Amino acid sequence: MANEHAPLTVALEQLDLAAKKLRLDDGIHKILSQPKRSIMVSIDIRMDDCTVGVFKGIRVQHWDVKGPFKGGIRYYPNITVEEVTALAMLMTWKCAVADIPYGGAKGGVCCDTKKMSLGELERLTRRYVSLIADYLGPHRDIPAPDMYTDAQTMAWIMDTYSQLKGYSIPESVTGKPVEIGGSEGRTEATGRGVVHCIKKAAEVTGLRLKNATVAIQGFGNVGYHAAQAIHDIGCRVVAVSDSTGGIYCAEGLDPARVLAHKEKTGSVQNFKGCTNITNEELLEAECDILIPAALGNQIKRKNANKIKARMIAEAANGPTTPEADRILFEKGTCLIPDILANSGGVTVSYFEWVQNLTREHWSLEEVNRKLESKMTQAFDDVYKLSQEEESDMRTAALMLGVGRVANAIRTRGLWP
Repeated sequence: MANEHAPLTVALEQLDLAAKKLRLDDGIHKILSQPKRSIMVSIDIRMDDCTVGVFKGIRVQHWDVKGPFKGGIRYYPNITVEEVTALAMLMTWKCAVADIPYGGAKGGVCCDTKKMSLGELERLTRRYVSLIADYLGPHRDIPAPDMYTDAQTMAWIMDTYSQLKGYSIPESVTGKPVEIGGSEGRTEATGRGVVHCIKKAAEVTGLRLKNATVAIQGFGNVGYHAAQAIHDIGCRVVAVSDSTGGIYCAEGLDPARVLAHKEKTGSVQNFKGCTNITNEELLEAECDILIPAALGNQIKRKNANKIKARMIAEAANGPTTPEADRILFEKGTCLIPDILANSGGVTVSYFEWVQNLTREHWSLEEVNRKLESKMTQAFDDVYKLSQEEESDMRTAALMLGVGRVANAIRTRGLWP
């Protein structure tokens, strides 16, 4: 029996819901339920000990009716084509909700970065890019960082693609280091975008943010920058966690000091003045705002009723199952869905691409101002539709994203 919480099962269920609400044409519904292209490659590299390593690589391109494919590349041991397909589909809706001219894609390589040297990761990245290069490009498919990939990975991708084409093409990838065409503010963009959505949600729900308590599951790049941004506006971060477990402190934490502790010890746990807790306990902690910024399927039917937060902002992809969604909506929890809440990263990736195409470089202030404007507009669009439909925010976001893509397909038509 298929796993009812498998990412692709959930993504298709969400598409079905949006299609039903929109009364979508069956033909367009079928088109959107399948990716346009799925690429599987075998990546062979020489390891440091002179043995040969063989790794599975995937790139799924969902639909590009509104512009080039866009999506991250993750390095993780147990990636499947079904998971990557689901994430590519969500990227299509996310770009449409953010109203940026991209279609969705996602990539992945099955590997454990914690057991590989920098040299092995570079060889792996360059080999992977060489195998899929014909399907990449600044007007075709533009990769970005994701789980266990970073600005350095993107630099290798840009250099490999440029070497293959014979000239420098910074617009072929986003999330690069600033010195080779990356955008100011890209690293913290997803976390900052989550907080922009929280500020808007607080306005419409009447939640006072000064001294509001926040728990954050996941203290990687997104979780840390969300913690820092929400700390900066006067909220009290009372709990954070990583893969090893979490910490709780009712008086509040300084995210920068917790990060320094994690970098020194390898874990957020055992931070001075805090109580160690599990990831499960963090989700059920006393707080006003919960930010799941780790893996999918964290909020489920069995724990949804135990969540005390008044507001949930999904920094991760798919942290809440459909059953939990219904439970949270019925109990009046304000949930800001992933395809809205974490779209700050792809939005600033779009800004980076525009800067590269025009050979401009915008200041951090300009990038942050444009990001806040884009996130605010996207939130307003989704919230307005949720009020009109008397629905939860996820349903409204899916209707908005799927509807915009479907309209583009109808307008362009099908090539004979």
